[in-house]
Amino acid sequence: MAAVLSRTASLRRACRLFSSYSTSSRLTTLHLSNQIPKSHFHRPLPQSDLGSFTKLPRFLSTNANPAAANTTTQADSALKGSASDANSDQGKQSGDSNQSSEQGKSIRGGPITWLSLLLLVATGAGVVFYYDQEKKRHIEDINTSSTAVKQGPSVGKAAIGGPFNLVDHDGKSVTEKDFKGKWSLIYFGFTHCPDICPDELQKLAAAIDKIKGKAGFEIVPVFISVDPERDTVEQVREYVKEFHPKLIGLTGDPDEIKKAARAYRVYYMKTDEGSDGSDYLVDHSIIMYLMDPNMEFVKFFGKNNDVDALTDGIINEIKQYKKPKA
Repeated sequence: MAAVLSRTASLRRACRLFSSYSTSSRLTTLHLSNQIPKSHFHRPLPQSDLGSFTKLPRFLSTNANPAAANTTTQADSALKGSASDANSDQGKQSGDSNQSSEQGKSIRGGPITWLSLLLLVATGAGVVFYYDQEKKRHIEDINTSSTAVKQGPSVGKAAIGGPFNLVDHDGKSVTEKDFKGKWSLIYFGFTHCPDICPDELQKLAAAIDKIKGKAGFEIVPVFISVDPERDTVEQVREYVKEFHPKLIGLTGDPDEIKKAARAYRVYYMKTDEGSDGSDYLVDHSIIMYLMDPNMEFVKFFGKNNDVDALTDGIINEIKQYKKPKA
């Protein structure tokens, strides 16, 4: 009985001690709460404090049976293990959060990477290359459209050509009937022409040779003078020999020349006539007329056609003419 009373008294003293300790701890906490940052209250308890609390039930049950003491010791170990696990888990979580925050900073930190810079450079180079190609293509289109001869829609055969009665460079009388059965290319000019007529006749001569070699078509070149006062038979003969051996030169009476020019819609007029009336130039149309074997007009070619364009144009017209008509 005395032993029971002694343990009861010891238990009461322990309770009073624990109560006074709890009260003083609360007062201290309230006093220091305004001074200690709030983040400090969330830290885990130190191992020394956990040891103090685990010693209290052991003190209270010192005189109890050994089984209870053993149970209390196991509980203390479990409590310490839980606290250690909690601390380790919290450390891992804090470490993971720090690592994830560092990764986020590394990802979001740099606005420009090597890959984005490379893509930017490649895109810029592609845009510049595309612009250069489009610019070159546009320039080529402009050049092609400016040099190409556009063929307008055909609405019937032009009233070009007709009868004439002239004299060739050998002094023989010639009419349009003498050229039937052959393809002919007619040019109007004059022998005293300083530059345009020689250039056009050289082009005509080169074209008929290329047509012969390329397609095998025979073309008769014809030169008709619009200056009958100075272009005599002898003058025309010497002139045509300078360009092609097959070039036929025609001259004649001024009225017959005027009639032939009107039939082929050719304009010509004297200009800059000198005091003696022999030093002058003749302004005239610069056109070649392609006539079919019936001496009917097929197509005209202006000064803007070079040798190749003239060659290909005549070959195409002859091929179209020889196609069977439906």
